[in-house]
Amino acid sequence: MRQPDPSPTRRLAWLYSSTVQRPALAALLALEREIGASVRPGLDHQVAHTRLAWWREECARTAQGSPAHPLTRELAALFGSPAPAPVGSAPVGPAAVASAPLAGLAGFVDTAVWDLSCATFETRRELTGYCERWSAAMIAPLVSLALPDVPTVEARALGVSLHEIELLLGLAADARSGRLRVPLDELERAQLAPESLAQPPWPPALAELLRHRHQQLRASLGAALDALPPTARSALRGLIVWATLAGTASVRAERRLPRESTARDHHAPLDGWRAWRVARRVTRSAPTRAATER
Repeated sequence: MRQPDPSPTRRLAWLYSSTVQRPALAALLALEREIGASVRPGLDHQVAHTRLAWWREECARTAQGSPAHPLTRELAALFGSPAPAPVGSAPVGPAAVASAPLAGLAGFVDTAVWDLSCATFETRRELTGYCERWSAAMIAPLVSLALPDVPTVEARALGVSLHEIELLLGLAADARSGRLRVPLDELERAQLAPESLAQPPWPPALAELLRHRHQQLRASLGAALDALPPTARSALRGLIVWATLAGTASVRAERRLPRESTARDHHAPLDGWRAWRVARRVTRSAPTRAATER
């Protein structure tokens, strides 16, 4: 069995996932790490771009049913991606590819390319787009296993809020690496220099901006969880655990302001107990088959 993600929160999400979701989540997390290795410190820039270009092509092949890498082959088998077209046949149309469960897999490449270039987000729309790419790659496929015939609007909103919370938890460390996770126009309105993100304790104006954003994201995350169909909650148990623990980490990070969030804030000793309670509540509140058929 594939080893779960080294992140404690993601390990708990994997642990409490359903038997169908667990291998899918493990494979998606492994693919995210594999693609993300292209931006690791010390890797030659040209090599990194070459790796990412290959992965972009591989994600396209996977969406069309012709993966080459062991990880993407595993994902294709788990998600039932379309069979490869016969030799000499017309290429798969864009509409058919867009409807495939793994159509957004290249979102991992998009975010890695952005991080490699240390590109800044000029506006909130750009930051949201970054998080949407990640959500399309990670969250939308997981939701598609539980809701194969339902549009994943809720999944996109859940993934966007979840990922931005994760970005805020590593805000200062990312800023020191040249990756700014707050839109430049918001910093400008608050009369804050971008360099201040890397230098906690943060000034009062920045602490207030971050506090407000944490609160907005937790509200959005809660609304997205509430929007999930009751019949799918048990199947999405691991994802609900992940989102709930991220919200709890956001509360801890907000309380530390104006100091930066630390690795200890990302996972507390009681998070294992919290994850168990969330998973238990989700399982016990799931409608029975008879109830869903009425």
